[in-house]
Amino acid sequence: MKNTHAVQVFLALGQESRLNIFRLIVQRGDEGLTPSQIIEKLGIPNATLSFHLKELVQAQLLLVERQSRNLIYRPNAKLVQDLSEFLLDNCCGGNVCVPVKVMKKVKPI
Repeated sequence: MKNTHAVQVFLALGQESRLNIFRLIVQRGDEGLTPSQIIEKLGIPNATLSFHLKELVQAQLLLVERQSRNLIYRPNAKLVQDLSEFLLDNCCGGNVCVPVKVMKKVKPI
């Protein structure tokens, strides 16, 4: 992934409504959502939703498919995976990252 594409993706997600739309669609996975389902869940006006969906599709974060009269929006899992790999490239100086267990503090008796 190139820096310019990563920036485009982050700019698309840098708006609260778009982030909420994307997160909602990600929760549905391959099942996807129609615009009317998104409106029902988030209460976003139709014209506003159309604008935000266009931005997310243009950034390639969402895939759209027509099923008869409906448009189904699904997350582009490949792009999300590529973006994660881009962000974590050379993480920990190129060494294997081992998660550090966080120990809970024990309250004194």
